[in-house]
Amino acid sequence: MTRKTILKTTAICGALLGFAAPALAQVTCAGAGTGGQWIGGSEAESDISTADNYREQMALVMGGNDYVALFTLSETTDVRLEAAGRGSGDPMIDLLDANGTLILSDDDSGGNAASRAETTLDAGTYCLATRSYDGGPMTAFVRIGRQEQDALTEGLNSFDDFASSGSCDDAATMGALGTSVTASAAQTPYWRFTLDEPTAVTITASNEAADPLITLYDAFDGYLGENDDYNGLNSRLDMVTPLAAGDYCLNVRALSDDSLPITVTVSAYDAQAALLELYARGDAAPPLDGTVPVTDLGLVGTRLRQDVNSTRDMAWFSVDVDASSLLLIEAIGNGNVDPWLIVYDDLGREVGQNDDYGGSLDSLLAARVQPGTYVIGVRQFGDGQGLIRLLVERFVPAQ
Repeated sequence: MTRKTILKTTAICGALLGFAAPALAQVTCAGAGTGGQWIGGSEAESDISTADNYREQMALVMGGNDYVALFTLSETTDVRLEAAGRGSGDPMIDLLDANGTLILSDDDSGGNAASRAETTLDAGTYCLATRSYDGGPMTAFVRIGRQEQDALTEGLNSFDDFASSGSCDDAATMGALGTSVTASAAQTPYWRFTLDEPTAVTITASNEAADPLITLYDAFDGYLGENDDYNGLNSRLDMVTPLAAGDYCLNVRALSDDSLPITVTVSAYDAQAALLELYARGDAAPPLDGTVPVTDLGLVGTRLRQDVNSTRDMAWFSVDVDASSLLLIEAIGNGNVDPWLIVYDDLGREVGQNDDYGGSLDSLLAARVQPGTYVIGVRQFGDGQGLIRLLVERFVPAQ
């Protein structure tokens, strides 16, 4: 089955590694931290800047959900974020700030299917969401610490298969901001670009067959951030805090085939475009104000059916429920179509999501709901388009 990278916006509680279970945190990270836990057991103990050692939790990731660990920093700190699955578990991580802005995500940079990211973060509160790449249940260990503290994972650089030759000294020049360049990771593992003034930037690397991984450094080889599998197997790194004027180096690696061409683009960060991209991928619920097209299917009596000419971008629908009910929602592909389904309430909180139900590529989810409006998103995983039949059924408690 193709790997899927989907950023969730809800959390399922897990067990803390220790003797006592901590109280649920109240930090939401715009919804992502709901139900999350302080990684040290309390907000004070989760301050990685001053911790005497790394903090670690055992994460019980339920099928189709995220496990969210929250932590604080009392000052700017070089941190390492890791998640390693037990057995055959393949974790993926997303780091968000207190406002819900995605800072980085990673899949396999820890080696052996583990996730790992090293970056410098300002003082503040953060949410680290861990999920299973295939959407199934998983047990994993999550560790957050300073970069000088012991690592949980071996790190990607210990694997010759993914190592890149050369260095930033050998980087090829990209050209002006907004320029796209194409080369394989074997041909050009390093690219250099220059900012004439402080600028927030977006960096993308595209070719899913190659499975690119990008890492950004400053002019002194200082690590700034990395990304793997932001959109499918393509990578995207948003540096929302303006980078200072000067030279920067971008390392491009291919986790699948380093002989395939990868298109790299560095452009000015566009906050509105980034938000619309989140809606298109289903990573956030669209507002019901007309900004994003949402088809109103009306009140769910017993059964609604809607045919969707699906693409890789999410098609959105809203339904109204007037009493406490059970909603059963299916996305049925016509032919070789792989539908993915997600549901939010009208406040943007995830109700549920599903992919590949019952050994098929179709999707199905059931959710107990209260009266209100619910937003349903459905799209095809992968390129191309096809017909998806959306079915919404409502069941009420027996009297």
